[in-house]
Amino acid sequence: MSNLISIGLSGLASSQAALATTSNNISNVATAGYSRQSVVNTASGLQNIGVGYLGTGTTISDVRRIYNSYMDTQLQTSTALSADATAYSNQINSVDKLLSDSTTGISAVLTSFFSAVQTAAANPSDTASRQLLLTQAQTLSNRFNSISSQLTQQNDAINSSLTTLTGQVNKLTSNIADLNSQIAALSGSGSTPNSLLDARNESVRQLNELVGVTVQQRDGNYDVYLGSGQALVTGNKANTLTATPGITDKSQYGLTIQYQGYSTDVTSVTTGGEIGGMLRFRSDSLNPAINELGRTAIVVADTINSQLGQGIDLNGDFGSSVFSSINSATAIANRSLASSNNTGTGNLLVSITDSSKLTTSEYNVKFTSDTAFTVTGADGKALGPFSVNDPAPEIDGFSLKLNGGTSKAGDSFIVAPTRNGASSITTTLTDTNKLSFAAPLTATVTTGNSGSGTVTQPTLTTTLDIYGSTDLSKLQSGIETSTPVKLVFGATTNGAQSYSVFNSKGESIGTGTIVPGQSNSLSIQVPVVDASGAVVNGADGQPMTFSFQTTVGGTPAANDSYTVAFNADGKSDNRNATQLLGLQSKATVGKTSDGSPGMSFTNAYASLVERVGAKASQATVDTTATTAVLTQAKANRDSVSGVNLDDEAASLVKFQQYYTASSQIIKAAQETFSVLINAL
Repeated sequence: MSNLISIGLSGLASSQAALATTSNNISNVATAGYSRQSVVNTASGLQNIGVGYLGTGTTISDVRRIYNSYMDTQLQTSTALSADATAYSNQINSVDKLLSDSTTGISAVLTSFFSAVQTAAANPSDTASRQLLLTQAQTLSNRFNSISSQLTQQNDAINSSLTTLTGQVNKLTSNIADLNSQIAALSGSGSTPNSLLDARNESVRQLNELVGVTVQQRDGNYDVYLGSGQALVTGNKANTLTATPGITDKSQYGLTIQYQGYSTDVTSVTTGGEIGGMLRFRSDSLNPAINELGRTAIVVADTINSQLGQGIDLNGDFGSSVFSSINSATAIANRSLASSNNTGTGNLLVSITDSSKLTTSEYNVKFTSDTAFTVTGADGKALGPFSVNDPAPEIDGFSLKLNGGTSKAGDSFIVAPTRNGASSITTTLTDTNKLSFAAPLTATVTTGNSGSGTVTQPTLTTTLDIYGSTDLSKLQSGIETSTPVKLVFGATTNGAQSYSVFNSKGESIGTGTIVPGQSNSLSIQVPVVDASGAVVNGADGQPMTFSFQTTVGGTPAANDSYTVAFNADGKSDNRNATQLLGLQSKATVGKTSDGSPGMSFTNAYASLVERVGAKASQATVDTTATTAVLTQAKANRDSVSGVNLDDEAASLVKFQQYYTASSQIIKAAQETFSVLINAL
């Protein structure tokens, strides 16, 4: 009888455990990361009765966790990819809206600015038109500032998010390390702590939402690695991940893992998760957009200022710049960022020498000795070595020069020629009279010329360097004091007609020939003299000159002449304003090193909008794809490990019947025992 009772009791225990396990599954149907469990039974030992063996019931051998490691790994990986794509998409779409919207972008205000130039060129002496142009210039510079500010705020938001997210990462890695310890302790007794294993897997999944990690199992522990093998968790030890200002670029935070006695930067190897998506967005989209916008702002300011510097204002003076100087002392100093590890005291001064050749790249400068350095661009090719004792090298439209400090071997810098271009552009001109719409030179026909010759208004072909300080003022003054210049034509011989050029003192400064009856483009070079007639030397000690171009047509008679003089009274002259208007479609942005033309202002900005828009569109596609992959991975995992309420309800009925049947075994044993007792 006792054997029958023990068999029934084992059935009761088994069914009761199964009912408890099923109930636990149902209770945890909404618990994140929970894997359903089932009771595993084995037959108890056999009893030899001489003619065979009888069973002695059942034994609970395990409470098994239904788990598939492959499917869980797929879920972890797809979680990291989906979080990365979502974070990137959210960031890039906000930039896309900012740049492409007509109310926040540059295109509309750039068009309005040149519309104001066109209006002013049609009536160059009209004060209202001039004031409108200055107002539009202010609107344009403000819009550059506004977009730059919002992009900078987005960078700051990323820095703040990295600080917050790394704190969450550290909580999760600490939790994983603690779970490793608990699991190791409980597993030592031979049992399997299912709930702790689920909790550890869920912590890893949540960690992948923040940053992509890989897991290696070692002696039952989870070792968690970041990037290319940097350990976040090793056994029961969690290493701290921190977000701190970059060593060279303090405005952009990087990631560092703190180990025992040392730390290592892991920014460049961090991928996946929300953190990976933000870092990818910053390097692939935000920084290039800031640099591209800055380049456009620099070229706009430089070319417009330079063109205005070629003309004459209402006061009869060479024009003033509308926008702030691209080579102000502050701008030159802020284009270079020194590493915190530098031992020298110097910094690099970065001057724009040709804005049309600027790229959107940032450059790494490394000192190989105390005086020699190399420059590496986006293509990874090192240029140099250059010496601080030689003239400043010119690279992609900018020059580098060490300031008054010292440099040491190993010192490094990041050179960002265009990063601050959009934030630093301002409208500085307020006096409408100083807008130079007139050309500096004017040609007149001498009264009494008897030939049919014609002459076009001259164009000053010498580019006046508006950043040339002393030489600029000397040259501007010299153009006025070195004119008028007279062209006197001689007789025609063998189909060619000679001419001579005379300076303001009547001295011959050049000769040449034209072909009568054709359009003859003449380029005249004039030595610069001061008011006393003395030759003016530049900063290099060489005599200064300027040149202009004009076209002579028809057939001048012998002794016919034309005079080219300084256009001191050019209030109704709009030739320089017309040149200014032409900048709207002129290829001035991104000229290649071989001199191939680049893009216009409008096309350059449109190219930026197009690139960002294409990346935003691709990011949306990636988000949709990775979300689908994550959904499928989750479904696959749940198909094995998830709790199905219908199945669990059926199991409840089954194990209830099992329990009832087991109790009937005990009842049968009891009744049999009672019959035997009564028989005796």
